[in-house]
Amino acid sequence: MKRIILIIAVLTATILNSNAQSVVAKREFNNTLKAYFDTKNALAKDDVALASTGAKSLLTNIEAFPVKTLTAAQQTLWKAQTAEITKSATAMVGEKALKEQRKSFWALSTAMLKLTKEFNMNNTELYVQYCPMAKKSWLNEVAAVQNPFYGSMMYDCGEVTETLAKNK
Repeated sequence: MKRIILIIAVLTATILNSNAQSVVAKREFNNTLKAYFDTKNALAKDDVALASTGAKSLLTNIEAFPVKTLTAAQQTLWKAQTAEITKSATAMVGEKALKEQRKSFWALSTAMLKLTKEFNMNNTELYVQYCPMAKKSWLNEVAAVQNPFYGSMMYDCGEVTETLAKNK
């Protein structure tokens, strides 16, 4: 009888710990998404300095992310995609030319899109948007198009191609 109670206690503790870890990972992933959106919004508004600040915040979030709370498969995906995000965000931080920041943002955006779809941790509905002129996609926190690749030249150029439901 003691053995059964011990097994139940261990299983309960494991499940509770797993849920706590997933709550932490979800919270931190959404903080990372916020930094991504700050960067995207700055590019959509043609603001080089703010895009640099957003990219720096994104780097901080990536570095501090509790990777060990992820499953083994998620850790592998995280490692691969954050290598690209880190490379692109680092290039954006010191860049003074908006055109060059936007070039770096494309690879960063592609990696964030992959992570967001695979992890399914977003706490709000998100929108995948596509610009036919740039032939590029990005994530947006609102349905209205805010084009980071053309900014004020074509702020609302694009369309919503997919809606990512919020995680429950």
